[in-house]
Amino acid sequence: MNTIERPDIQSVIAQMRAMREAAEGEALRAQQEPDIGVPRPSIGGVQPAEPPSRQFGTMLADAIKQVNETQSEASRLTDAFVKGESQDLVSTMVALQKSSVAFQAVSQVRNKLVAAYQDIMNMPI
Repeated sequence: MNTIERPDIQSVIAQMRAMREAAEGEALRAQQEPDIGVPRPSIGGVQPAEPPSRQFGTMLADAIKQVNETQSEASRLTDAFVKGESQDLVSTMVALQKSSVAFQAVSQVRNKLVAAYQDIMNMPI
């Protein structure tokens, strides 16, 4: 059985594809936005980069909120399975794995942010 035929895995793959397409679409829209004619100040003859369409803090807060929702769903499914209200072990395990992967990803982003902050703070002036 080479192809994936389980609906739970198919839905996860579909969600991943949708997220990828949304990210690619947002990047494409950001590249195609017209310049509104406001001159940007240059520092030493170097033009600053385009401002992001969304603030980093907002994106990070949204990601943390999604991880929290994923963890809450996994907890709800686990409780339902333990109480005998649900017999769907596969969905429970998939939800737990999604929760774990999402938490690990956010932890890695946090670690990179802390390392970057420490690097900036240790730079000589």
